[in-house]
Amino acid sequence: MSIFYFIIQQTMIFSIPLLVVALGALFSERSGVTNIAMEGIMILGAFAGVLFMKYVQPILPGQPVFILSLLVAGITGMIVSLLHAYASINMNADQTISGTAINTFAPAFAIYTARIIQQVQQVSFINQFQIKEVPILSKIPILGGMFFKNAYISTYIGVLILVVSWFLLYKTKFGLRLRACGEFPQAADSVGVNVYKIRYAGVIISGLLGGMGGLIFVVPTSVNFNASVAGYGFLAIAVLIFGQWKPMKIFFAAIFFGLMKTLASAYSTIPFMVALNIPTNFYKMAPYIATIIVLIFTSKNSQAPKACGTPYDKEQR
Repeated sequence: MSIFYFIIQQTMIFSIPLLVVALGALFSERSGVTNIAMEGIMILGAFAGVLFMKYVQPILPGQPVFILSLLVAGITGMIVSLLHAYASINMNADQTISGTAINTFAPAFAIYTARIIQQVQQVSFINQFQIKEVPILSKIPILGGMFFKNAYISTYIGVLILVVSWFLLYKTKFGLRLRACGEFPQAADSVGVNVYKIRYAGVIISGLLGGMGGLIFVVPTSVNFNASVAGYGFLAIAVLIFGQWKPMKIFFAAIFFGLMKTLASAYSTIPFMVALNIPTNFYKMAPYIATIIVLIFTSKNSQAPKACGTPYDKEQR
């Protein structure tokens, strides 16, 4: 049973950043702007958050530092996303090229800045954020051991983001306008919706969640940041596609990929998998092989917003 609990706990550690970043990409693409810059946004958000954490921890240790660092990471992601929004919305630039430029720029900027500040590119921090037991909730049979022991507060923040995202998209006027701008911006414009503002909002939200997702990924998996999020930004895009641009489906897609990542990284602690004598490299490749296979079967039935990736020109409607 302890191994089962361990697998669930590790799956949540890998799934939550995927969920948060994929939901960020969802807001951008639902508004009509393709955002493959999530990798770069994650890197810069994680860099800012970890750097803030490094210098604030001696003054204010504990969970408040993690929460403040998440805010710093999210704000950084918003600032970076503004560059993508301006290029895509105002300049009608190719959205894929704009996103690729950010992905290329982000690790170089993080490494250069880290070396300027501290002479080495790795930014270290003290991981003091794991919650051994959540009072009262950890005593719940079965569920307590799965979700309320050896957890991170980011797990619960991620679930909250999922609920808020679903509500925002499907139960608010903003969500209706956002989806309309991604499907048929001309129709939205004809009834007085400012397509440019809605698209800006979608991209900025994607930056907020992407930056937070970068830090959510780094903190439970390392004690230093080396300008990399292991391709999680691209994997989050795969989760978005697998989830068909719908919040709840994205959640289950994130759990699936998180489980694959867990099995790949923790197989040596699972007796059944060790007994199979499968080469280590196969387990390392498994999550990415699964990504390719899933995309092959799901991309045929893609339900991407119809206007996603298409610049909108008010004068040509």
